[in-house]
Amino acid sequence: MSEFPRFRTFLILGAPGSGKGTQGKVLGSIPRFHHLACGDVFRSLDTRTALGQKFVEYSSRGELVPDDLTVQLWRANINQRVDGHVFKPEIDFLVLDGIPRNVEQAKYMEKDIEVLKVFHLSCPDRTELARRLRKRALKDNRFDDANEAVIQQRFATYEAETKPILEYYSDDRIVDIDASQPPAKVLYDILGSIMKLDAWHDLEKMKI
Repeated sequence: MSEFPRFRTFLILGAPGSGKGTQGKVLGSIPRFHHLACGDVFRSLDTRTALGQKFVEYSSRGELVPDDLTVQLWRANINQRVDGHVFKPEIDFLVLDGIPRNVEQAKYMEKDIEVLKVFHLSCPDRTELARRLRKRALKDNRFDDANEAVIQQRFATYEAETKPILEYYSDDRIVDIDASQPPAKVLYDILGSIMKLDAWHDLEKMKI
């Protein structure tokens, strides 16, 4: 762990199809923001390590990786990024999407991250989200993911497991953003909220 007690963090939360990954990637391309998606953690995993072997045990059986192991894998990944000076916590904000996936993971990560804001990409129109998911699945040649039953199951999992995170964090940290807007407008709203924060003004004063 770095000498900084907790990483200053923004969470991007939203139902499947709400554009979390898009916004996370764009934010991560802006200096002073470092984006890490849950998928990045698993894709970059070294299966020769003890942690990697534990992950293989579960994934090879088709089982969900337990919350504590998921957070351990995330922690190992983020500390590698700090050690390699890819993520500089003294001058960078951390942007997370896809993790924490549920309240248990949020509790495990409490000692690692200081959540400044949770950007909730809200789109009550599930028909529009389903349309986006089908379009993306066909574009990526993941035809199974375009199946209506699969899409509805993803929505149900989000409502049951991930959405309760909004109740875990205090109301003043939640920023509801209309995810049905064009992506550029969503980004504009996110950055507008960030730039009002004391942490942002403190960063602006630093000579980097």
